[in-house]
Amino acid sequence: MSCSEKSREREEEENPVGSVEKYVEGVSRNGSIVVPSTQLSIDERVLVDPKQLFIGTKIGEGAHGKVYEGRYGDQIVAIKVLNGGNTSEERALLESRFVREVVMMSRVKHENLVKFIGACKDPLMVIVSELLPGMSLRKYLVSIRPKVLDLHVALNYALDIARAMECLHANGIIHRDLKPDNLLLTANQKSVKLADFGLAREETLTEMMTAETGTYRWMAPELYSTVTLRQGEKKHYNNKVDVYSFGIVLWELLTNRMPFEGMSNLQAAYAAAFKQERPSLPDDISPDLAFIVQSCWVEDSNMRPSFSQIIRMLTAYLFTLPPPLPSVPAAESVEQTVASNGTIVEFSARAKGKFAFLRQLFAAKKAKNSQ
Repeated sequence: MSCSEKSREREEEENPVGSVEKYVEGVSRNGSIVVPSTQLSIDERVLVDPKQLFIGTKIGEGAHGKVYEGRYGDQIVAIKVLNGGNTSEERALLESRFVREVVMMSRVKHENLVKFIGACKDPLMVIVSELLPGMSLRKYLVSIRPKVLDLHVALNYALDIARAMECLHANGIIHRDLKPDNLLLTANQKSVKLADFGLAREETLTEMMTAETGTYRWMAPELYSTVTLRQGEKKHYNNKVDVYSFGIVLWELLTNRMPFEGMSNLQAAYAAAFKQERPSLPDDISPDLAFIVQSCWVEDSNMRPSFSQIIRMLTAYLFTLPPPLPSVPAAESVEQTVASNGTIVEFSARAKGKFAFLRQLFAAKKAKNSQ
């Protein structure tokens, strides 16, 4: 199911180029399959021919698999090969995760989501997607540190991420692992695309989800047990966990610093969940921008805005900045002011009105909850 404009509104290692059947764990040297084939509930139309898959350089590795630059037919692609597991229980769990990721990636389409090309379940569990020649947002931020992103660039990246997340939420999908490592830059570094649906789940299944899912520094407090950080604890939560993670990512875009600097992963999790600590905002940050960040990571998940509201707030804030500015729709009333250098600064009256309205809305909701 694609996201239309209407729904919006609401360690590198090289292998010789070769067949996937020769260079990935799970296949013996003589070509026999080590990982047993299992019938998976995947639409046959999204399956790709493994004989047309060829692997090149390894470009990433996670807890559940490895990602390679490769080729599918005559197309350069990213090939994610999931681990097969060592026991029958482990294999069943990994196959279930594979099916879930394939189904979700094939279901949603958006310009700020990495394009899904297809999947292969035999001889191995493989997901094929578009290959972005740019680096991850994490690597890019580290490469320019301590320099801070231009504010317009940071906010436009944030809007790209928010639009991708709005699409997922509109389709009932919670990502659960939103962080700079899963955000990829396009070749010209003009925009960002969201990748990795490995931990994504349908919102209707949240009562079955496990707490402690995702990466500690970006995880919402409600994902932790109120007693301890035991892995696998069952806990109900909703898509506002992604909004919290977005708040942390937005803070990074504005500061180019690691959240909870000087803390270990567990210390960061404890500080956020039990001491209600958050990364410190810069002294010179605009009050309106600080409000957006803080509303995303507020403790009460019900107080966090939706991504539709976040998009409106970020867009409204962009209109208050000096040039360069995004184009203003002709239908909106626009005030023009000539700056000292002769450039025209445009302000959208409607956008500013929306921002004030949202602030009043959150203030009213906060007052109501405190009664």
